[in-house]
Amino acid sequence: MNNFRLAVGDVVKSLARSQLFLMLGWQDVKQRYKRSKVGPFWLTISMGVMIATIGLVFGNIFSSPMAEFLPFLTLGLILWGFIFTSLTDGCNAFISSASIIKQLPVPLPIHVFRVIWRNSVILLHNLIILPLVYLCFLKTPSPVALLSLIGFVLMVINVSWMALLFGVLSTRFRDVPQLVQSLFQVVFYLTPIIWMPHLLPARASTLLLSWNPFYHMLEVVRAPLLGDVPALDSWVISICMAVVGWLVSLAVYGVCRNKIAYWL
Repeated sequence: MNNFRLAVGDVVKSLARSQLFLMLGWQDVKQRYKRSKVGPFWLTISMGVMIATIGLVFGNIFSSPMAEFLPFLTLGLILWGFIFTSLTDGCNAFISSASIIKQLPVPLPIHVFRVIWRNSVILLHNLIILPLVYLCFLKTPSPVALLSLIGFVLMVINVSWMALLFGVLSTRFRDVPQLVQSLFQVVFYLTPIIWMPHLLPARASTLLLSWNPFYHMLEVVRAPLLGDVPALDSWVISICMAVVGWLVSLAVYGVCRNKIAYWL
């Protein structure tokens, strides 16, 4: 219990020093695209080209109306990009900040929140694509879209505990980042991102959707932006994931917090 209290204290201190991880995350984005005229919008251009290509190919393969499929695909790829990049970067959150951890007495979760903020900035750049897609099909967001803000907060909370947990495990076991990357490549195809849920038979839909936590994480953000109210199951599962996930993550971090610097 003492380790758990210390872990909670570290998270609270990290959030209280939000200016530090906001500055570090912003510097990461600026440094990555230093001397580039387009900057992080290169990722937006790349994402836009990928959405157009996949939309053209898979829209015809699945015989889906483009006005319905392309907004669905756009949101799926953008949100999945945020989840996947945050978790793979989270695996290296402590490893890549080894010099800071060894020299400055700052709470360790700051380095995880730095990763989440950095990828949130990139997500905001990529979201520019969505209004362009809506404009192409003369679609307008409904008032339900405001629910996506609550859904996104839930998504960030869930991604944060996963990044913290993976960061601790990756620091101790250096094979974890490769394992996570391989695992989530499989999860990508099992989650309705490039295919729509109604294409599945009823039995497969129950298996791939009801028991897929990442589907529910995506749905509480994506569904409102598409004009639909997310199912109650998606809200309940996302909230339960956040509560249970943080309890587990804090327990693991609390046990390992004093050893992380020696594992680097």
